[in-house]
Amino acid sequence: MHDIRAIRENPASFDAIMARRGLDNASAGILKIDEARRARIHAAETAQAEQNRASKEVGAAKARGDEAEFARLRVLVGEKKAEVAAMQTEAKDLDAQLTDLLMGLPNLPFDDVPDGADEADNVELRRWGTPAVFDFTPSEHYEIKGVQPGMDFETAAKLSGARFVVLSGSIARLHRALAQFMLDTHIDENGLTETWTPVLVRPEMMLGTGQLPKFGEDSYETTNGWWLVPTAEVTLTNLVHGDTLDAATLPRRHVAHTQCFRSEAGSAGRDTAGMLRQHQFEKVEMVSITHPDHSREELDRMTGCAEGILERLGLPYRTIVLCTGDMGFGARRTHDIEVWLPGQDNYREISSVSVCGDFQARRMNARFKPAGGGKPEFVHTLNGSGLAVGRCLIAVLENGQQADGSVRLPEVLHPYLGGKTILQADGTLA
Repeated sequence: MHDIRAIRENPASFDAIMARRGLDNASAGILKIDEARRARIHAAETAQAEQNRASKEVGAAKARGDEAEFARLRVLVGEKKAEVAAMQTEAKDLDAQLTDLLMGLPNLPFDDVPDGADEADNVELRRWGTPAVFDFTPSEHYEIKGVQPGMDFETAAKLSGARFVVLSGSIARLHRALAQFMLDTHIDENGLTETWTPVLVRPEMMLGTGQLPKFGEDSYETTNGWWLVPTAEVTLTNLVHGDTLDAATLPRRHVAHTQCFRSEAGSAGRDTAGMLRQHQFEKVEMVSITHPDHSREELDRMTGCAEGILERLGLPYRTIVLCTGDMGFGARRTHDIEVWLPGQDNYREISSVSVCGDFQARRMNARFKPAGGGKPEFVHTLNGSGLAVGRCLIAVLENGQQADGSVRLPEVLHPYLGGKTILQADGTLA
């Protein structure tokens, strides 16, 4: 959420930055409601002062026996009381309208974010690894012979409908091994704190990280008003919801492996085959809560953590910075990491790492006490996939596939697989 005082003090600057996100004259409606709200508050305060003054005079008139003045003042007190109540109600309604407007506006991009309309305008930062050259036409993950016994979409459709999968046997074990490898790496080498959180949350938690109110259709709400998390970003970030932290405790770096749930409302017809885009999936999510002075460097550190997972798995990738038109609602700058998928002959997103500044902190009212004293300030928040487990499974299978339908598995996973090094064409590990 945005600071109304900053908009009020420099609307031209706010509008110029919002224009980079495709919103023209964004401050006009906000300032109109803000002005009306402040006018009602001032009117209520003036009427309240008049009511208080008349209330004092009522007693004086009664004491001196001035019944006419006493009666007049009693009527005036009643009128002012009603006026105060009306002005306060109007101010409250306008405040709610203002909050809704501010909640619906995206975050302000950093100056170094490239301008652009969509993904075609994203800018590549770097690449790592060289895509393998196969002496056969590589298959997509679900077409690989050794994968098919353990990846069942037909049964999943019977159980739940489209965009679900049942994993079994070697594929289920490989999927679990990937998540465990990611967690161990982030905990032991990257210094993140392992955290286990619920996957059902109150609506105010979704509001805090920006999934509500604007993007409710992208997630699942239960009949009792809880929401299934679309990512552990929601729970990990809201760990500091409503808190005032000591500056000495920053940064706070968390990692969690959770189930995630998304309706994929805006992706009808896209990636319908295979595991690439599912309603239920797993992610290892990273979240950092930082001092404002260090959030930008934390973005680079977190990006490196995600890249390191792919490098240890030997999976080629490229890292891009998203342009203003492709960047997420709550981000100030986003680095997407795209892994090479031979079956699609293309790079596909496997991680998105974003710095949100104080955008989420304002929604959560999450602050810290400066070390040198002074007024509490809003923390900065960051989030990123480290990585999407299902998509990482896809990449391992496609990049390691052999002509006979077997899959050679990354060396770093061997200890998690009981020393097994290959997924054989019959679907067993050896």
